[in-house]
Amino acid sequence: MSTHPAKPSMRDSLVAAAFQLFLERGYEQTTVDDIVKTAGVGRRSFFRYFPSKEDVVFPDHEQSLADMTEFLAASEDTDDPLLRICEATRLVMRMYAENPTFSVQRYRLTREVTGLRTYELSVVWRYEKTLGDYLRTRFADRRDGTLRANVIAASVVAAHNHALRHWLRSGGEGDPLAEVDRALEFVRETWNPEPAAPAAPAEGDDDVVVVITKRSTPMWRVVREVESSLGES
Repeated sequence: MSTHPAKPSMRDSLVAAAFQLFLERGYEQTTVDDIVKTAGVGRRSFFRYFPSKEDVVFPDHEQSLADMTEFLAASEDTDDPLLRICEATRLVMRMYAENPTFSVQRYRLTREVTGLRTYELSVVWRYEKTLGDYLRTRFADRRDGTLRANVIAASVVAAHNHALRHWLRSGGEGDPLAEVDRALEFVRETWNPEPAAPAAPAEGDDDVVVVITKRSTPMWRVVREVESSLGES
């Protein structure tokens, strides 16, 4: 039985060569020709896997987006939509956690290169759109469905990115999944709080007042009618 490690794929070799050069020379000073020379392949091989030099910095996001889309598409109508998108977001954090060294290197690189930060924002927008599309379908019967979907999707992405940046700034120390779970719990508590238990009425305090009013009536007028009814009883 062979004990030799598996040879990395050409795609992985290109990513490894690119980051080696980025760290040695800097991103702007590294060309695609430099990358393929270091990897020992031709230019055509590079562009078979990556449309541009920017794409080699984010080699895993296309698969991550596909996994998220597939996960959401497999949802049942009975699934809690907020819980479902939180679980989908954990897939992204798990992708980062699989290779902490690479994730931290990429984070530091994107902090230094403006063009990569812009590219990264476009990737984040695609995640948010994927979550929002799913929620808009689930909230289609609500008058505020589109607004609710967009705001919740943005909240979940913001919570995920808060946890992710905290973990990356630490150099990849600790448990990133635990961090993102805490952040997502905050979102769930905000958008889907447990209903408060009704207060038990005090002894002898069992009067019931029914007020019939139009939907457009201001709340202050409703309160005044309730107070007036209680005063007459």
